[in-house]
Amino acid sequence: MQAMILAAGFGTRLLPFTENIPKPLFTIAERPILDVIIRNLQQAGFSAIMINTHHLHHKIAAFISKQFYTIPVHIRHEPVILGTGGAIKNISDFLNDQPLMVINSDIVTDIDLKKVYQFHMKHPDPVTLVLHDDPEFNHVSINKDGFITGFRDQKKSDSTKADRKLSFTGIQVLNHEAIGVIPDSQYSNVIDVYKKMLSGDEKLRAFISNNCYWRDIGTPERYKDAVFKEMAPKAFKEAFPDFVDCRIKKTEVKGDGSDRKWLRLIQNNRSLIMVDHGIRKKNSISEMDAFIAIGRHLYAKGLPVPKIHLYDAFSGLVFLEDLGDINLQKVANEAKYLKDIIFCYQSVIHLLIKLSITGKEGFDPAWTHQTPTYDKRLILENECRYFVEAFLNGYLKWDTSFIDLQDDFFLIAENALASPFNGFMHRDMQSRNIMIKNNRIYFIDFQGGRFGPIQYDLASLLIDPYVDLPYPVRIDLLDYTIEKLSSILLLEKKKFCACFDYCAISRNLQILGAFGYLSRVKKKTHFEQYIPAAVKTLKQLLQQSGEGLLSGLKTVVEKIPNGGII
Repeated sequence: MQAMILAAGFGTRLLPFTENIPKPLFTIAERPILDVIIRNLQQAGFSAIMINTHHLHHKIAAFISKQFYTIPVHIRHEPVILGTGGAIKNISDFLNDQPLMVINSDIVTDIDLKKVYQFHMKHPDPVTLVLHDDPEFNHVSINKDGFITGFRDQKKSDSTKADRKLSFTGIQVLNHEAIGVIPDSQYSNVIDVYKKMLSGDEKLRAFISNNCYWRDIGTPERYKDAVFKEMAPKAFKEAFPDFVDCRIKKTEVKGDGSDRKWLRLIQNNRSLIMVDHGIRKKNSISEMDAFIAIGRHLYAKGLPVPKIHLYDAFSGLVFLEDLGDINLQKVANEAKYLKDIIFCYQSVIHLLIKLSITGKEGFDPAWTHQTPTYDKRLILENECRYFVEAFLNGYLKWDTSFIDLQDDFFLIAENALASPFNGFMHRDMQSRNIMIKNNRIYFIDFQGGRFGPIQYDLASLLIDPYVDLPYPVRIDLLDYTIEKLSSILLLEKKKFCACFDYCAISRNLQILGAFGYLSRVKKKTHFEQYIPAAVKTLKQLLQQSGEGLLSGLKTVVEKIPNGGII
């Protein structure tokens, strides 16, 4: 029993994702589809496999060279692509006297390949095509006796209106006589060969696979759907061991500033969250890679983050614990008494300190996708320049020069990094990223994590415009943090507060840059309602800086209307 996997295609419908990785190496649950097919053929009893390659052939060859299969897996590179028919003809020297199974490398299925081959061996006809009912691709006509009568617009003279139309699954078995019909040394489509055989009164047999799972991954949407259908039940099974495989309902969860998509998956009274980061375009470390690595690290340390149950790094899908819909913003803004808000924030600060200290232990900077530490370049580019370009010039439509404010920005960066203690820094420690479920506090959206001063996360929490804590409460909570930290670490309050003040300014610049960008470029105009609070806080922070310091930035910021919009 020999098999061939067709893997030479360009994957045009999957561009731009196939520019750097060939379609057969797209993954499902971290396994390349090509590997899944090879192991299915191996399990079905096939003795040797040939794979034809063309587009990004070296990547397929490199993958195969690192695997250990129990049967020989050969590669036949086509310098000039030969088509499905030409590819089959091109491996004639590989074949023995038995029928050849041919399978496309872009399908996901549970069709029993051994059963298909046995079916072919029991009838005298030269070809068996495996068909399945998929309305999107039902182009193959078959009669009541199970013989194929036409492809798309082709019809045999004896075909009738009673003929069914089904989809070709990309799985077929051919005898040598069928392979002999394929022209030598030229491009050829195997379906055209079959049409020619039908016109010459050859019989092509259909193996109809009912009640099976089959999906091709020819488009991004179909690929994502295949990944979801394969992984969602497995994720539920890992989260809930007594899960019975049945229909899983999807409902959209409102996202925030990110382009990621969030879905709640519901089965009976249990649920998971699925985050869609998008299909990978580059080989470099992505936001999703950081999310997975950092999330698993923090969870293993016993820190309050959602458990990641399953993921596929190429498709961008992550399945994780559902922490509900109640966040700190909602709790704080709905609280009746200030003392309740303060108590809640004190509880968050306890965990923030633990996150910083414990999260640092064993943290690998290679997990980060921007910079391994909160550094000067990040402050200048991603916070200060972001403020100038996205908020002042982009949103307010001013014409402000970054260079004119450069000295002030350098001073901010230097002082924001003046803390002697660097722990794990979340970098987006705001109220929408702090969930409360069953009276427990959790941190989410930690993919921006890196080494950095705890003052930055504390500033992010206290100047958060989504809640807009009163200034005296911010000061009290800052003092509370210093008191708790002092019982753990040796710190000098004056230096700690100075670093905090500059981290707060830097963070505030980033906030306004983000609000400007999201409102103007991403058209997420609901962020505009929080701009006045952020502008007010930035003015307060700059007024508190020493006399003669940051004078250029103070002059510019004082010109911003309190509403943030001119």
